[in-house]
Amino acid sequence: MAQALPQSIDETLTLLNDNDYVAGRDLATVVFLSLRMHRPLFLEGEAGVGKTEIAKVLAKGLDRPLIRLQCYEGLDVASAVYEWNYPAQMLEIRMAEATGGTERGLIEKGIFSDRYLIRRPVLQALESEAGRAPVFLIDELDRTDEAFEAFLLEVLSDFQVTIPEIGTIKAEEPPIVIITTNRTREIHDALKRRCLYHWVDYPQAERELEIVRRKVPGCNADLSREVVAYVQRLRTIDLFKNPGVAETIDWASALTELDRMALDPQTVSDTLGTLLKYQEDIARIGSGEGRKLLDAVKADLAAAE
Repeated sequence: MAQALPQSIDETLTLLNDNDYVAGRDLATVVFLSLRMHRPLFLEGEAGVGKTEIAKVLAKGLDRPLIRLQCYEGLDVASAVYEWNYPAQMLEIRMAEATGGTERGLIEKGIFSDRYLIRRPVLQALESEAGRAPVFLIDELDRTDEAFEAFLLEVLSDFQVTIPEIGTIKAEEPPIVIITTNRTREIHDALKRRCLYHWVDYPQAERELEIVRRKVPGCNADLSREVVAYVQRLRTIDLFKNPGVAETIDWASALTELDRMALDPQTVSDTLGTLLKYQEDIARIGSGEGRKLLDAVKADLAAAE
């Protein structure tokens, strides 16, 4: 049985935190409003800041199915919404012909029926079990093209899709829709107007430290502080791609696997591949700038004690 939706911002904040998503009140507010108003939530931000995780946490915390539509260039209706089982339809036609034939109209009605309909994520999200509407994650929408965006307008406005051979299928209970984008291109205003919007930014040091403590509980406390302080300083540099929270967690996990208790220049150099994903950034930090960063981090933490 699905859990009841939170009745306040505080309950929403508790729901997120109880499921290990360290959120601020601003995010909890927009999530609460999205749930109460049955409006899609449009989350924008850099890769790795935890946008997708919000949908996963809501599905887990509310005990609802998670249906994920992973977007990519060239995504079309057949892959996202539905398609017909053409081999089975052809077999049905041939069997009808072999048995002496049937009126064409009846054959067409038979092959374009529910039994031959293959449901893809959009249709699955709209045909949910009563009282247990799923969390529908449309992930990285900016990877698709404008034609697919235009198709989504009907889905996001009225929670319905139209199948020419069958008619309009409308959700009895609207799914909880989470849309994410890494802002590699702008999404059209017509789609954004149908959603509530929130920019998911890199967390401040205190919040990121709490995330590391929850996600990598085996990481030494002093090492966790050094890792977070180092990553926070890295994000102030003009890198090709700043490390996200996901990379911070990966780095803390890698250092824990190596039984490190504190950062040192050699360890930083050896493990940069878990933190930075472009050779230009790794070469820059490994060439000496990383040592200066580490010295500054050590000095800051010592001064704070």
